[in-house]
Amino acid sequence: MAPQLLSSSNFKSLFDSVDTFLFDCDGVIWKGETLIDGVSQTLDLIRSKGKNVVFVTNNSVKSRRQYAEKFRSLGVTSVTQDEIFSSSFAAAMYLKINNFPKDKKVYVIGGEGVLEELQIAGFTGLGGPEDGEKKAQWKSNSLFEHDKSVGAVVVGLDPNINYYKLQYGTLCVRENPGCLFIATNRDAVGHMTDLQEWPGAGCMVAAMCGSTEREPIVVGKPSTFMMDFLLQKFGTETSRMCMVGDRLDTDILFGQNAGCKTLLVLTGVTSESNLLDKGNKIEPDYYTSTVSDIIKLMESP
Repeated sequence: MAPQLLSSSNFKSLFDSVDTFLFDCDGVIWKGETLIDGVSQTLDLIRSKGKNVVFVTNNSVKSRRQYAEKFRSLGVTSVTQDEIFSSSFAAAMYLKINNFPKDKKVYVIGGEGVLEELQIAGFTGLGGPEDGEKKAQWKSNSLFEHDKSVGAVVVGLDPNINYYKLQYGTLCVRENPGCLFIATNRDAVGHMTDLQEWPGAGCMVAAMCGSTEREPIVVGKPSTFMMDFLLQKFGTETSRMCMVGDRLDTDILFGQNAGCKTLLVLTGVTSESNLLDKGNKIEPDYYTSTVSDIIKLMESP
């Protein structure tokens, strides 16, 4: 069925059929450090109607605590850490529920958010931002040393990715017996700033795929791994959830894979022409220009 433009004729039936709204962040709630117009008022209105609001983001640079701080810094004070599910958290939870040995370490190609979530979960993380200034040098009769106790490599969005990190991660995956290769997500691009898109974690993951000749375990959207935690927390059937996002291949596919209703907003990666292109195979249930359209539709007769 073709996606429906959200309107006064179909909005009420969607809203009444949903108990929990799941929102992506980049391109939906904000662009870079700029809050998208009307977001705060929309969230307050949804909450006032007794609905749950949850944020499910693939951006692993921050931890849940850091995301809660970002919401507050942008003037959205109603969001708590418990309502945020980031791919950095998902990576740590994947290791935890799979009984990753506490004596093994985790090498991180990514941001501080992954390291913080690993620490909270009781694991020892290496790498991350502090390896951003290190250089790998080709020297004859010189061996690049890596920690043989690393049992997993987590790759996420890393604006300071370099050859040193790629060599370290590659050696761990290829040479440490049983070493896991985990990707927070494979987004091609993302709105890291308000004016343009930037390369996403997908290109960092692709570099590791090339050097290790391995495919990663993906814990972020469109994988439904995080959905298990959402169901446990809210006790809502997925049919009573609506995933709101700006990307077809992550947000909307995540919602569809989990059995949620789906709403695409056009403030981020996907344009209306992308959505309606005949070659597009991922179609949301509904689409609208921006999150704040919910306010207008709620107030329409």
